[in-house]
Amino acid sequence: MSRKPLLRVRKTGALLVAGVIAFVGTVPLAGASRPLAWVLVVPAAVIVWAWRAGTDVREDDLRVKALVGSTRVPWSSIVELAPDERGRISALLDNGNAIRLTGVTRDNLPRVLAVAGKSPAPEEEVSTPPDPQD
Repeated sequence: MSRKPLLRVRKTGALLVAGVIAFVGTVPLAGASRPLAWVLVVPAAVIVWAWRAGTDVREDDLRVKALVGSTRVPWSSIVELAPDERGRISALLDNGNAIRLTGVTRDNLPRVLAVAGKSPAPEEEVSTPPDPQD
């Protein structure tokens, strides 16, 4: 039996709303002709993905969920959590692989670490260069 996660991090709810709107919009098209019924699959997949995809945080591991399947990542195998240029967080594992943590961003990373009982590394102070227009 699976334990309940301490925190569930998901993508924005706007994706779910967009999927529902797209599904409703394709119903008339799919109803017009039987060969076009397959177009309902695309918005249905978006709805399922928006509902399911995300990262579940537990004390001893993370579970990264996708449209189909999930990956369990123990905290002990995570070497580093690093943001990319868009603010999305990836976990660098001790085997050299990296896995993107769905739904986890630079903004909610401190909450993820706090809930898991992990303390973030102290941030280095970055000096900003003087403005050349001054």
